Amino acid sequence: MYNGIGITTPRGTGTNGYVQRNLSFVPTKRDRVEYVKDADMKKLETLIEKKGNAEILEHEKKRKIEVKCMEMRDMMLNNGYDEEVTNQKVQKFRKML
Repeated sequence: MYNGIGITTPRGTGTNGYVQRNLSFVPTKRDRVEYVKDADMKKLETLIEKKGNAEILEHEKKRKIEVKCMEMRDMMLNNGYDEEVTNQKVQKFRKML
């Protein structure tokens, strides 16, 4: 390769071997490849729903029900309902959920 232009020697090319840069050449722009960063991967992983242990999911479900029952109980006691009436209503509410 002579002078980086793809021929071994300037002989037979009709040139004296002097190579100039083509100033009118406009290089095509390469598309930049966007790589996924570690921080972005962590965000994506948190969005993916993970299947949990069945016992843990059942416990969470029961816990949410108990939280709603306790909120209802507190609300009724704050509004002046009787303790027995409150307990009966909370039991009915729990069975409904």
